[in-house]
Amino acid sequence: MKKILIDGNSLNLEEFINVVRKGYKVKLTEDAVEKVNKARHVVDEFVEDERVVYGITTGFGKFSDVSISKEETKILQKNLIVSHACGVGKPLEQEIVRGIMLLRANALAKGYSGIRLSTLNTLIDMLNEGVHPLIPEKGSLGASGDLAPLSHMVLVMLGEGEAYYKGELLSGKEAMDRAGIPTIELTSKEGLALINGTQVMTSIGALTVYDGINLSKIADIIAALTIEALNGVVDAYDSRVHNIRPHQGQINSAQNLLHLLELSEMTTRQGEIRVQDAYSLRCIPQIHGGSKDALKYVEDKVNIEMNSATDNPLIFEDTQDVISGGNFHGQPMALSFDFLGIALSELANISERRIERLVNPALSDLPAFLAKNGGLNSGFMIVQYSAAALVSENKVLAHPASVDSIPSSANQEDHVSMGTIAARKAREILENTRKVLAMELLTACQAIDLRGKKGLGKGTEIAYNIVRDHLTTIEEDKIMYKEMNACEEIIKSNEILDEIEIKLGRLL
Repeated sequence: MKKILIDGNSLNLEEFINVVRKGYKVKLTEDAVEKVNKARHVVDEFVEDERVVYGITTGFGKFSDVSISKEETKILQKNLIVSHACGVGKPLEQEIVRGIMLLRANALAKGYSGIRLSTLNTLIDMLNEGVHPLIPEKGSLGASGDLAPLSHMVLVMLGEGEAYYKGELLSGKEAMDRAGIPTIELTSKEGLALINGTQVMTSIGALTVYDGINLSKIADIIAALTIEALNGVVDAYDSRVHNIRPHQGQINSAQNLLHLLELSEMTTRQGEIRVQDAYSLRCIPQIHGGSKDALKYVEDKVNIEMNSATDNPLIFEDTQDVISGGNFHGQPMALSFDFLGIALSELANISERRIERLVNPALSDLPAFLAKNGGLNSGFMIVQYSAAALVSENKVLAHPASVDSIPSSANQEDHVSMGTIAARKAREILENTRKVLAMELLTACQAIDLRGKKGLGKGTEIAYNIVRDHLTTIEEDKIMYKEMNACEEIIKSNEILDEIEIKLGRLL
């Protein structure tokens, strides 16, 4: 059985995907076990001595000045979870929930949270055995952590709430019983340790940035097909142009385009048909590249956050210090995920403009709307409408969530990040962008056929053939959403990118 070891310090995006999508098992390292036990020992000492420490022997938020007796600590932790489970909306997808569980376990494995090893292992057992709590998508402010959604995760550990097990939605208790995992009773600090963190926004954002990186490569492939359909001028992708403005994403996209279009007989050089192309062709490296640089920035932030201690207070067992800080505040990720949404929306913006150039007879020498018998057939007219609608929706969604803040907990928590909203918006933008690119893929292949397919490039030939293995040239009007959905499934499957990278090497 494939597995990964977690220690709170070394989880990367690829391992994250292997657990949440491919079902890899998770296990703590021996070093992590030792650190968790040492931090727990500090908490036990503080409780025994009845020292006043936030979240251990006090209430939470505005109630931080209310002392809690040793006898009441278990009640305090359970009350925290049941009162904070205020999520609303549709359930988060299973892979997001798996990511939340993995990231929370990894943060606790750092050994700064004071949780019992047995409680942490219960969470890991749930992940490994496929007990997936029902976690509503809305209700987090992204500061004090993702309190509401994470509380829904913890409910199942207590035998409360609801969870999916082997595709069936069950009560939390029944899901745990069927999986053979004993439910638990929380003790001092544990409830707070489990819900005070940024794991919901980070799970959503990590999946989105991973898919976005792949989609940025696929955008290069689809754009290359459009370049051929429009007899684009390839001089604009010359490495000399990009090396003297050395943004790495720009350089990478230009290199990808030349690699994909190598040996093509459908591209042109300066002056053969026209001196230069419109920006949506000529500036592909600059536009796609800008998004790639943004994606790289967000990926770096995700890698940091995945291996961070984000709860409060933090236990420093070597000095016996317990410090109340603000690592639960999602601002670094809120800004990053807003940036992610903007970067992804731009891939759709330029894709829709390329669709317009393919279907508008005033902008190319192709038949109007790529219809063989225009008038009787509308062809791809409304494909562009649909793409325009999604692009416009993305512009609304790309408005940053992180510029907003509403005070909570009687103004004790007077600035919040809205980072989970930023992550959810970025994921929705990703889905819209993938749909727009699917429309461009379908449109470009149709245009290539109508132009009279000559020799395509080394990479574009692979992409074109995969599309034509699933779909034929449209000779007369047919139900277009089925064609568009089929192209989207091709993109989601990663078939085109995988096949090209197998035959031509890794795209950048």
